[in-house]
Amino acid sequence: MPEVPLVLVHGDDDFAVSQRARQIFQGWCEAVGGEDHETVEAHAASGGEASKILGRLRMALDTLPFFGGEKVVWFKDCNFLGDDRTSKTKDVTSGLADLTAWLKAFDWQGVRLLISAAKCDKRKVFYKAIAKQGHDEEFKALSIDDREWQAKAEQLVTGKLRKLGVKADYGAATELVQMVGPNSRALMSECEKVALYVGDRAEVTRDDVRAIVTPGKHAKAFALGDALGDRNLPRLLKRLDEDLWAAKTDRKKSTIGLCSGLISKVRALLFARELLDANMIRPVNAYPQFKSQLDALPAGEFPDDRRISPLGLHPYVLFNATRQAKNYTSAELVRALDLLMQANLKLVSSSLDDSFILQSTLTQIAARPAVAA
Repeated sequence: MPEVPLVLVHGDDDFAVSQRARQIFQGWCEAVGGEDHETVEAHAASGGEASKILGRLRMALDTLPFFGGEKVVWFKDCNFLGDDRTSKTKDVTSGLADLTAWLKAFDWQGVRLLISAAKCDKRKVFYKAIAKQGHDEEFKALSIDDREWQAKAEQLVTGKLRKLGVKADYGAATELVQMVGPNSRALMSECEKVALYVGDRAEVTRDDVRAIVTPGKHAKAFALGDALGDRNLPRLLKRLDEDLWAAKTDRKKSTIGLCSGLISKVRALLFARELLDANMIRPVNAYPQFKSQLDALPAGEFPDDRRISPLGLHPYVLFNATRQAKNYTSAELVRALDLLMQANLKLVSSSLDDSFILQSTLTQIAARPAVAA
């Protein structure tokens, strides 16, 4: 627990902020004892409302316990410390300036203040004063734009499962992260579901994850490509039908887009297959082990143009591809790329039904060669 009496917990990962703030508040309350602790709800819809909330905070800090002892005040879920419209209003600006000056002169004997907030504007005087006078902790949300988000998510999942008394085998944590995506709240919720599902068993397997975890938007977005990578034709055609139906109602989706995504998937598989065949990497079940191999590759061995280099791919995309590349030979992947390019041309220039073009193309790619009698 922080030892200073003034703490700010903030960030755009609202779940992590809430969890950490609650942990500090409960820890402080247990440490000081008593029952006169106070929570001030700090979510405001306007500058005028924010001004009233700041007034309630000052009143809470000024009101000491009737029977003595220490008091903990939680200024909870503040949403006007950032750069949005409410935060820029005159009421908020002047109110925070007054509070900053007041806190600098405040006697912290017997009082502790915890502030939990959404993302803070670090340029503002209030944040700088809190960071200098007290202690601040920032929690950034997982983002698909972060090349390391999957590794961070796997650490969260592994840690949560460990706290729940179960261990994830190789691949289980990875599978859960792939199915849920960059959403810490959903990841923690699914961990709890998995722990309940396995019961007294000490280890969670990939099959457990697939059986109980609800796929998020992230998993659905990559489901078609993953089915192709797994070379599971029934699942591939089923997912294609679902995506084709979605393309009829969602303007952001199209058959051309689906084909482009499949081309990108085969391109990743081909890169992975070549790296494996050249013994430059070896297949592993855990992303951190793969990432260390990738970081050790000599950059001079690959083209400078990242569009034609495996190093130009997102590391996690390449990691997934290395696990699926065993389902195809290099020649099959080259053929698959050619078939998809032809399909893309037909989608643009022919009068054939789009669904027929994609179904026949994917069947040719994913159908396994007949075994001679």
